[in-house]
Amino acid sequence: MLLAEFEIFHSRPIAPTRRLALGRLMLPVEPAPGFGGILLGAVLAVHASEVDEDFIPDLQRLLLEIERDARVVQPRLRHRFQVDRHGLSYSTHRMTSVNDSIEFEFQNNGTPLQQALGSIYALERLDIGLRQQLVPVMLRAMKWRGPIGASFIEYLAGSKVSSVSALADPRAWALEILGFPGGTVKPGKRDIMSHYRDSVRRAHPDHGGNETDASKLIIDITEARRVLLEAL
Repeated sequence: MLLAEFEIFHSRPIAPTRRLALGRLMLPVEPAPGFGGILLGAVLAVHASEVDEDFIPDLQRLLLEIERDARVVQPRLRHRFQVDRHGLSYSTHRMTSVNDSIEFEFQNNGTPLQQALGSIYALERLDIGLRQQLVPVMLRAMKWRGPIGASFIEYLAGSKVSSVSALADPRAWALEILGFPGGTVKPGKRDIMSHYRDSVRRAHPDHGGNETDASKLIIDITEARRVLLEAL
């Protein structure tokens, strides 16, 4: 299932001018960072490490300007951002789900700098309130060094789980993990802690829980408690 996708149009390597534009944008970002925010962060993380280090401060400044809703003067980092896509090549980046886990597909037909800039300009297309929530996520993504997988998603989302259901609707996922009945909207702290303790007890091997799955399940239960307590 397709979770998020966006297209970056960019000049070809042999072109005399350096230009950027955006194509299709499917970037669900609520609740932040959402699938869209994670995909934007993943594209930036993958390519920022390959960008000339002299350009990194300007990429960071560009993000901060977008966060403030400041006018972005063109050209930027030797590239001009425009609406017209005529004569440009393009790259498509996707995030998909397979059995409640997340996979990434990066199509890198342009340079690393073009991909990094494209992810930032895609962020600029969002409402200012969402940008302000996601700029810190993007800045964090630029510091990532490592594979783009479950650990990256957890790092970027500030969570200890990376399943599709947990990211799509954290509160509904948490209610289900802690065994609240259907229709529960906003349990109180006492109910949350009671369900948490019962869930941990059932998951523990000493009380009949599956020894192989216990560690992962207890992590999920603890994360579910955090999600619900923070929502109070």
